[in-house]
Formats: sequence, C-alpha cells, structure tokens
Amino acid sequence: MKVSAIKNKISKLVQTPGVYIFKNKNGDILYIGKATNLSSRVSSYFALSPSPSPKGRGGIFSRPIKAMIHEVADIKTLEMDSVLEALILESNLIKKYQPKYNAMGKDDKSFSYFVITKERFPRVMILRETELFPHPASGHPLPKLGEGVGVMVGKTFGPYASKKQMKIALKIIRKIFPFHSNKQQTEKGCLDFQIGSCPGPYAGAITSEDYKKNIRGIIMILEGKKKNLVKKMEKEMKGFSKTHEYEKAGELRNKIFALKHIQDVALISENQPLSQPLSLSKERGGAEKSFRIEAYDISNISGQYAVGSMVVFSGTEPDKSQYRKFKIKTIKGADDVGMMREVLLRRFKNDWSQPDLIFLDGGKGHLNMGEKLLLELGMKIPVVAVAKGPTRKISNFSPYGGSPEERQFLISNQIPRLQKPGTGGQAMSKIPKEILNIIQNKNLVKRIMDEAHRFAIGYHKKLRRRNMLA
Repeated sequence: MKVSAIKNKISKLVQTPGVYIFKNKNGDILYIGKATNLSSRVSSYFALSPSPSPKGRGGIFSRPIKAMIHEVADIKTLEMDSVLEALILESNLIKKYQPKYNAMGKDDKSFSYFVITKERFPRVMILRETELFPHPASGHPLPKLGEGVGVMVGKTFGPYASKKQMKIALKIIRKIFPFHSNKQQTEKGCLDFQIGSCPGPYAGAITSEDYKKNIRGIIMILEGKKKNLVKKMEKEMKGFSKTHEYEKAGELRNKIFALKHIQDVALISENQPLSQPLSLSKERGGAEKSFRIEAYDISNISGQYAVGSMVVFSGTEPDKSQYRKFKIKTIKGADDVGMMREVLLRRFKNDWSQPDLIFLDGGKGHLNMGEKLLLELGMKIPVVAVAKGPTRKISNFSPYGGSPEERQFLISNQIPRLQKPGTGGQAMSKIPKEILNIIQNKNLVKRIMDEAHRFAIGYHKKLRRRNMLA
C-alpha cells in the first residue's frame, strides 16, 4: 500500500478505543498495539520525524519501531468499548500471533502476566516472566513469592508489556468482581475487606460459590469475553427475578451496569498518543481542562456534627455534579486527621472517576495520613496539604523546606520528581508541569479550598439546624 493510501486510511479512523494491527506487503502481522483514540494513536506513527531523540512520552520511536514503519503496507483496526478491553485484546492477539516488532520493542524488560492461583479462594496476581518457572514435581508453574514461599498457579493471562497498566486494569476489574488478595487466609486487619475490595471469604461474608463466580467473571474478562459474560449474567438476573430473589438480581444488575460502563480514566491517561505528552486542552492560568482535582475539608465543633466535603474541579472549573458530602460515622471527639481518613476511605470505596491531584485542608498530619492511606490502597495519586494560615490566604509554597511562613503547601513525596539527564537518576527540584501549573496559581488553589470549606460548613450547619429543631 502506498503512503498516500495509508494516510487516506488513517484519515478515516474513528476516535474510539481499540486495537490496531500493522501488516507488511505479504499480509504478515508486524505489530499490534492498543489505543485510547485509534485515529490519534495510529496517525502519530506517521506524523513524527524518524530522526533519533530521547525515548519516552513526547519522544519518538525505538529503533525497531522506526524500522517497522517503513515495512507497513496495511493497517487493520478493531474498535472496542473501553481502553481496558483494548488492553486485554492487545495482549491476547500478541500471544496468538507473536508479531516480530512487539517482541523487539520490549527493551529487554520482562513481560508480565495475570495469574489465577489454585487455592480454596483463588487470588489474582500480577507476576513477571522471571517470577514464573516450572515446578519439578507437578509440572505447573510456581511463582516465587519471597524466600522459598510460593502458590500453585491455575491460569495465566498475558503477556503484557506494562505492569503499571496491569495494576490499573486489575483495580478496575476488582471493583466489579472483588477478590481476596492477601497471602494470609484471614480477614483480620485486612484493609481491602474494610473498604469492600475483598468480599471476605475467610470471614464467611461470601459463599464459596459466589466467590468462584467472581473469579470466573474475572477470567472471562481477561479472555476477552465480556459480551458473553454480560449475556450470561443477564440470563442469571432474569432467573433470580422469576424466583423473587430480588436482592441477588439487583447485585447482578449493578455488576452488568458496571461492565457496560467501565470507568477507565486512569488507563486513558496512561495510553496517550505518541505525538503529545498529554492530550489535555489548556485553559487560562495554566491548568488542564480535563485534569481532575479533588479537595477535601472537615467541619465540626469539638467533634460534634462532624462532616466532610469533597469538591471536584475539572481544570479551573468546579464540577458540582461530582461533589460529595460525608457525615462522619466512626470518629468520636476532635480528631480532624481521623475524620479525613474516614472520608478518604469511603470515597475510594466507590467506583468514581480517579483524581489526578488531591488537596487536603490541613497540615503535616493530614499529608502523612493521606500519603500512607493511598499507599495502603495501592494508589499513586499526588497529595497536597494546604494549611489555612491566619487569613486563609495562600502564601509561597516550598515543597523542599523553607521558613514556617512558606510552608503553606506540604507536598507529598508521591509526586514524581523529574530526572536530570545524565545524572544516573538524580532528582531535580522540579514538580511535573501539570501539577506545578495548578499549585502556582494561588487564586485557583484558594478558590478550590474555599469551595471545599464552603461545602463542608454548609452541610455542618444543616446538621446543627436539624438537631436544634429536633
């Protein structure tokens, strides 16, 4: 196919998630990839200059990929409902066809696999190739988990090139089909059980059969059989309705809805076209329009009528449809940090869109709590604590120290520092520009925090009025 014909085909591609397949003149598959936006992703291969430059987002292709582009004679695409399904289909097709340039483009990094364990209540794990090796006695693979500790493997799905994307994908799947993930066969002290990610099989909170249904659901998703899974669940839901088991029918209805409306915003941000560092539109003040900011505040009087607020900004504009308020249930007395922890736990128990940046109204204790909690939940979301100050004005921020007057911003260590080239990974005192643009905009930060405070105190006063009337 001539270059003009390829460009004509690219111009007709849709702007939806999917998988693209590059073929040579003989029809052999050269490369298989996934895309958030098929049109943008595929066109980026043919829009960039083939001259050498540093690898990475916004950089250009590796040497094998540059060579591959000159061989492309045809392009096929498969449209998908979500990025998650595109990620899974990409892996399954790579495993089936073993394209030449997929293997060459892995930069000597080990591929990773989803692993279903063979246990009474199976777990779903992510392991690298180097962690899998034949078991001499049974012939089954055995992952190395610590020193001489392992579990039997039931099924494996892969290979996948990005372990980070696998973690995001598994988190999305787990919200629909929760499973036990701890090595310990108990729910005692299990944070996952507390927030609903673990259904509590060892606590008797779910039957063995229902737990196995969750695992079968995960397997069908990883096999790329989501549509068949939905049909099967719809049939089962109708059966429960006929026998008047409405609670079970309702649970299935919710799972079906979640499968049909998969929230994979986090995967989208991890799968941008090669031609741009981030597909975000700019607005006045330097903030990105689709950059989701969540801000939290607590309002109470000596622990009484305690409430929490969550406000959401999409770039510089509030998205009031996403606001949430929380009545504190588990904390007694004046414990703002404990209350904030409860609010965050309850927030992340829900299947809401994930934030790109979190602001907490508070000081170092709030920051440490938020950072620790997100690590426990397996999340890497930037956190900034904003201290009130005597006038609630935002003064200069200093993420690396400075005078007490400057420490209005306390910035989490989870915010990645950019690396200085040629220094062996030495960090620069620089915050990524998407976040820096926001926290440098003092008026925007003040507006966000004032809105979180307004929303919290409004709910607090409402509860006080109700109590006085009662």
